[in-house]
Amino acid sequence: MNIVPIEPAYAWGMRVVALDDLRNDGSYPERARDECLVTAGTLGEIVNVGHVVESGEPVYLVEFGRQVVGCTEDEIAPAPAGLQPEDEVRP
Repeated sequence: MNIVPIEPAYAWGMRVVALDDLRNDGSYPERARDECLVTAGTLGEIVNVGHVVESGEPVYLVEFGRQVVGCTEDEIAPAPAGLQPEDEVRP
């Protein structure tokens, strides 16, 4: 059976915020299972977009500071105005 990938709502390079505390689901063996990796409200940037093979659901690799976490669309939202790259003052 072929799963058709769902079109991602967000793009690479987009700044987003974590909607909830993001916890280790076992993807980080050096960290305790269920340990908080990122707290709700933390600003991050999408560094890659892929899809879950079994469902076609988009998955986003988001860099939150020095921590990169895989997120689904229900775990992140676009960063508010004032926190987007186009809002930065350049010298």
